[in-house]
Amino acid sequence: MPTPDFILDLRRRVGHAPLWIPAVSAVVLDDRNRVLLALREDFGEWAVISGILEPGEEPAAGIVREIREETGIEVELVRVGCIDVTPQITYTNGDQIQFLDVCFLARYVAGDPHAADDENTEVRWFPVEDLPSNIRETTLLRIEKTLTGEREAWFRR
Repeated sequence: MPTPDFILDLRRRVGHAPLWIPAVSAVVLDDRNRVLLALREDFGEWAVISGILEPGEEPAAGIVREIREETGIEVELVRVGCIDVTPQITYTNGDQIQFLDVCFLARYVAGDPHAADDENTEVRWFPVEDLPSNIRETTLLRIEKTLTGEREAWFRR
């Protein structure tokens, strides 16, 4: 489901006005240290797996759910990689949104990665040193912050 029902309900009330939404994402690595990226249907760019938290949902449970829903794989969460505020995004329909994103480092456990929903058109592993050219800027930042953070989460002090 691309847009949760509670967001659609909010949109009926506030129209295209900016929304501030808690979100999660993950830099998912396999045993060859390749990163899993999805080709986004809405923007046509490669991105880490991400999604909106449901009301009351814990971030760790939310990203595991999002990864399963979007790619069909199971992961093990390693740690929080970074915590960021995204720039404001305006979608083609005029909706404005800004996310508080908690990005996790995750390790692939099982499953055959594939575009398991209508948010993505393709899912593929990429060597970190050979990422696609049409990649979202926020994805590059999340990968850099998460992989250089070693044992600590990156956040703006």
